[in-house]
Amino acid sequence: MEEVALEYPSPSSEKRYFPESLDSSDRDEEGIVACEDLELNPFDGLPYSSRYYKLLKEREDLPIWTEKYSFMENLLQNQIVIVSGDAKCGKSSQVPQWCAEYCLSIHYQHGGVVCTQAHKQTAVQLALRVADEMDVNIGHEVGYMIPFENCCTNETILRYCTDDMLQREMMSNPFLGSYGVIILDDIHERSIATDVLLGLLKDVLLTRPELKLIINSSPHLISKLSSYYGNVPLIEVKNKHPVEVVYLSAAQKDSFDSILRLIFEIHHSGENGDIVVFLASEQDIEKAYEIVCQEGFNLNPDLGELVVVPLYPKEKCTLFKPNDETKKSCQIYQRRVVLTTSSGESLIWSNTVKFVIDVGVERRKVYNPRIRANSLVTQPISKSQAEIRKQILGPSSSGKLFCLYSEEFASKDMKPLKPAEMQEANLTSMVLFMKRIDIAGLGHCDFMNRPAPESLMQALEDLDYLAALDNDGNLSEFGIIMSEFPLDPQLSKSILASCEFDCVDEMLTIAAMVTAPSCFSHLPHVAEEAALTCWKTFLHPEGDHFTLINIYKAYQDTTLNSTSEHCVEKWCHDHFLNCSALRMADVIRAELVEIIKRIELPYAEPAFGSKENTLNIKKALLSGYFMQIARDVDGSGNYLMLTHKQVAQLHPRSSYSVTKKMPEWVLFHKFSISENNYIRITSEISPELFMQLVPQYYFSNLPPSESKDILQQVMDHLSPISTMNKEQKMSEKCPETTAEQRCILQ
Repeated sequence: MEEVALEYPSPSSEKRYFPESLDSSDRDEEGIVACEDLELNPFDGLPYSSRYYKLLKEREDLPIWTEKYSFMENLLQNQIVIVSGDAKCGKSSQVPQWCAEYCLSIHYQHGGVVCTQAHKQTAVQLALRVADEMDVNIGHEVGYMIPFENCCTNETILRYCTDDMLQREMMSNPFLGSYGVIILDDIHERSIATDVLLGLLKDVLLTRPELKLIINSSPHLISKLSSYYGNVPLIEVKNKHPVEVVYLSAAQKDSFDSILRLIFEIHHSGENGDIVVFLASEQDIEKAYEIVCQEGFNLNPDLGELVVVPLYPKEKCTLFKPNDETKKSCQIYQRRVVLTTSSGESLIWSNTVKFVIDVGVERRKVYNPRIRANSLVTQPISKSQAEIRKQILGPSSSGKLFCLYSEEFASKDMKPLKPAEMQEANLTSMVLFMKRIDIAGLGHCDFMNRPAPESLMQALEDLDYLAALDNDGNLSEFGIIMSEFPLDPQLSKSILASCEFDCVDEMLTIAAMVTAPSCFSHLPHVAEEAALTCWKTFLHPEGDHFTLINIYKAYQDTTLNSTSEHCVEKWCHDHFLNCSALRMADVIRAELVEIIKRIELPYAEPAFGSKENTLNIKKALLSGYFMQIARDVDGSGNYLMLTHKQVAQLHPRSSYSVTKKMPEWVLFHKFSISENNYIRITSEISPELFMQLVPQYYFSNLPPSESKDILQQVMDHLSPISTMNKEQKMSEKCPETTAEQRCILQ
């Protein structure tokens, strides 16, 4: 296909109108200049507002602005362009706008623009900012798509979305025909979805020569990207950071005290500016938050107020952005102290940050396929992460970076790049997607970092156990329906099973509650007793999954009977519940209901509370989570996993921990190996029920143990009819072919 020859003016020759030179009487109430020489916005046909010109001046000061002409030339002449730039250089907000200009110039003949982000908070915030800069309405010309929220229309020109949302869009639109330009941003985050898109888009670009791919990356990944994509044009944005780096080597056990001491020393110094502290884990955030809040009450009020802002890992965090107007309006100076982990590196947008404290280590989840569990491993951050934390201080003014490690540690112990998530995570969801996309002929994927063969085999084996694969290793009908749900495959399987067991309504509530952030508020130690007293009213004797249903139903009843949103928030506050998490659960549940209706699955009337319904819910849960079973081996709450020899305890907030009644057999939702081996969200099950529902070939593959012997005895006592039914199902699975032979990644 021939390229359309277009001429873009250079930045110096760009035509502009500055209404500030006009008399104020020429402006209407909306800030739009009433003048015959108005410049019209080509995206909506309306005159530009005065705010557009004000923001245009700010955009021209961004480091990336000088590269606009070079970028547009390369975009016209090449299919792939890589943009390299530090944080806050403007590439995430300006490059998509320039691509929208390109699509407009060719009259959208190949589609619009989509820009991916690793975090949903940044996708939303960028869409809001860019809509403001383009002087258009959010949700119309510019929009965003994040899990369980779509703020776009068919006419949307520029979409920001999370990388997993664009990946899911490929299931129904494999070649992404709605887009003329695809921008992959936040590449340095190395999420699974981004790595999958990088690989799949290679094939899509060959099929669609008119499609443009833009890759925004930090400089550290450029050499790897260049070798991956070959000889493609590179736009480098130079951005100097006048940052003073102070190395304060501290022993690991003393690092926490060093952090607290630094915070208060900075505050006592009288120097203006907010503080960002990078800690190793969520537990460290909670500990630091409590201490800094307590000590803050004892500070001299003349120094100003110390406002502590905790940013939790990405599934719980909110965006920390400038709030300068609030600060200006305050009589007393406010200094914010942001406590976060590695997950917050891309979520801090404030230009008021003048101090960064970095511990230099992080606690990462590393998945072990042999035991099907995450291990929490403390290890040094990468050099690229250290540089990103430095860039948070921004290019506009000087700042100080306090590193609680030595220069020798930084040079010897820190690896150059952050590990790819694909090499450390459970790949079951990714493999399910890859199997689904293979239906469209895109099953082969050239990954930038190949996943470990052991992780791939475990994912394939799990999908086989869940009946998502047929005898040839392709997706079964069950697997195709499971892939329609934006959930973990085990949870999708439980929902499908609930259709058979007439408990869809209850299972959707459980799915929404475990997918949303925790509904329990983060609490200081002094409030824990009061919170537990409140939560006892929701406890269900059958387990935590049923307790979550009680909480959701109570929230729903409160919402229906309240006259205002404030009343709902007060109810949540009084019961120590997270209102935003419950709102999210409501949104998730509504979308799951829509999916059930769209694919026409049966939906029984809710019957929560009856004995039959309770049994049916447990059957549905077991159908998906039979691989996550544990037994109390000594009667004192030491639970041994059925699949391996790890011992765990119930989480302190489990209904069984609160009531001190420890069931012998439990099904659990989460388990991580750490200093506290907790199993979370547990419900009691009987070994008889387990043996009725577990796939026989899974049970036969379990390692020898006392628990397996007990279950074998249970199976021996089951009725001949149930045993015969199970053998019949086994014959349908074609026993002459092994799971390994069936599970070949196409």
